[in-house]
Amino acid sequence: MKRPLDNMIAYARKLRRNQTDAEMFLWQLLRGRRLGGFKFRRQHPFGPYILDFFCMQRQLAIELDGGSHAQDAQASYDGERTAFLQKKGIQVLRFWDNQVFQETEAVLTVILKCT
Repeated sequence: MKRPLDNMIAYARKLRRNQTDAEMFLWQLLRGRRLGGFKFRRQHPFGPYILDFFCMQRQLAIELDGGSHAQDAQASYDGERTAFLQKKGIQVLRFWDNQVFQETEAVLTVILKCT
């Protein structure tokens, strides 16, 4: 029988294989300590959640939101998720997918200021 953590890790691996275009694009800018020398992980399991990107050194989570995140139910879930992470001492940055593509430098500047 698999433990819940095993299931989370398997799901995180699946998410890594099926990234959104925005996640793939941002990952190319964050991976390999490319941003300020900070190490980021992608699709990182944390508690009951999987974080899009996580910098353990700075306790910083980056979440990318597509159009479905504008719906009330998803926005409520995102709020609960953010509150949980903040209680654990993790700062959460949220960006819309289109911001990653259209305002890339501004997004990277915000991330760098938080690292």
